[in-house]
Amino acid sequence: MGFLIGIVIALSCIVGGYAAEGGHLSVIWQPSEYLMIAGAAIGTFVVANNLATIKDTGRAMMEGVMGKAPTQRDYLDVLGVLYALMRELRGKARNEVESHVDNPEESEIFRSFPNVLKDTELTHFICDYVRLLIVGNARTHEIEALMDEEIETITHDRLKPYYSLTVMSDAMPALGIVAAVLGVIKAMGSLDQSPELLGGLIGSALVGTFGGILLSYGFTGPLAHKIKVTREKHLRVYFIVKQTLLAFMNGAMPQIALEHGRKTISSHDRPSIDMVENETISGGGVNRAAA
Repeated sequence: MGFLIGIVIALSCIVGGYAAEGGHLSVIWQPSEYLMIAGAAIGTFVVANNLATIKDTGRAMMEGVMGKAPTQRDYLDVLGVLYALMRELRGKARNEVESHVDNPEESEIFRSFPNVLKDTELTHFICDYVRLLIVGNARTHEIEALMDEEIETITHDRLKPYYSLTVMSDAMPALGIVAAVLGVIKAMGSLDQSPELLGGLIGSALVGTFGGILLSYGFTGPLAHKIKVTREKHLRVYFIVKQTLLAFMNGAMPQIALEHGRKTISSHDRPSIDMVENETISGGGVNRAAA
């Protein structure tokens, strides 16, 4: 919602300021110029990216516009899953714990936290490293290096829409110049017309430069940054898992390991210690997992 409000404010100020100076709005309404800029930008975007990235960019744009970032509830659910699994690792036989990570869709622990289970990539990430804990042969620094490598790969994949839109945004001012040059070429073909008509054609051509800069710095660039911020918030859950499991591997009690994970959450979204205790340690999440 904030993104849409910002766009309305920006457009209102630009158009309102232009009108207040005595400008005619009909002059800057040149659909053909905007069509050339947007069409060329979208075409080059399609050329430069594969189908998977194009689809993911569409999803990322919706996430950015709607502000779909993890909430405290999502963080608490991740901590709840980890706490339940760590309790199982400390108190039950290996084969009993393996059933949870081998088939998370049928696990009572994961089914008690549907927000985690529906994120397939995150669920696999948790299961893979809990499985390594069960095996027990890997050293902590080896697990940490492996986690860092995988998180880096996931981050690169999740931020592809940001990089793609940033490149497109950088190209839009130049594409605006292309549209302007085409408009000037059209105007040069009408030199025998009246000065009023010729001036209108040149003014229409210059709208291309205006449109390219506006679409770049006023729309595409901010949207790309919004996608980056939103996707980085989604990636935070992987660091929660990493720090929690590493602390547990180093001998911390489950409730202490949860605190390691909680501290990686931004202070604006971080649940309090009491909230985590009520949802996990004191029975909130545990009761759901055991139900």
